[in-house]
Amino acid sequence: MRFLVVPQWQGSPSARAMLLVDGASALAGDLPRAATTVLDVPVEAGESLGTGVRRLSALLRTRDQLADAMAAETVVIGGDCSVTVAALRSLPGGTDDVAVVWCDAHGDLHVPESSPSGAFAGMALRAVLGEGEPQLALSPGISRDRVVAVGMRDLDDAEVSQVAALTHLPVEALDRDDALLEAVRATGAQRVWIHIDVDVLDPAELGGVSFPSPFGLTAASLTAAIRVLRSEVPLAGATIAGFAPRSPADAVDDLGALLRLVGAVA
Repeated sequence: MRFLVVPQWQGSPSARAMLLVDGASALAGDLPRAATTVLDVPVEAGESLGTGVRRLSALLRTRDQLADAMAAETVVIGGDCSVTVAALRSLPGGTDDVAVVWCDAHGDLHVPESSPSGAFAGMALRAVLGEGEPQLALSPGISRDRVVAVGMRDLDDAEVSQVAALTHLPVEALDRDDALLEAVRATGAQRVWIHIDVDVLDPAELGGVSFPSPFGLTAASLTAAIRVLRSEVPLAGATIAGFAPRSPADAVDDLGALLRLVGAVA
């Protein structure tokens, strides 16, 4: 298993988006050095280039860097959660046989026309489906019947109907360790990409996120579900993103839960 650290902050809507760089660095320090590559993500914000996506020029440069670095069975460490879109775009073997498990407190299902912020992280899952800004969206997108959403509970009005069109496992569904496996099995996919925005966890489990949402998953229930899933479905790759600690001390407090997630996917 390889680790690709992508400390991208430009897709985030947070006023403290650059804390994502600190979060990626904190996680990178606990990864095996020989198996880890850290991308040199642009520091500058970038321009929208006449689109409805803020900082698009920087996002495109990071996308191209990630394409050059991607390999099979890679765990991508963000940064904001839109790094998954670029990773899937460059996945060896393509995505025709891949299901996507999207674990997130938020929907990430906007398009530029509906987004209140213009931040690409809020459009990331919609881009995986092949919709939104053409320079960033997958083409072809992954069909809705191969996407399993997990733990979404903080949705904008424009996202509610989009979530309803997906298989969605609410937080309580993961009380059963095999619920995620059953949902992925029903897609008929041969491989799975597991995306984890760490705000899917309850704030009592992990505090270093930009937009905490109560009543989330425990690290124990999510890691148990992932281990059961991986026992049957091969992993195409994974993402762990959204870690934004406010201080080095806060990062240390959260690393236990984060490393459990890393261990589950890796």
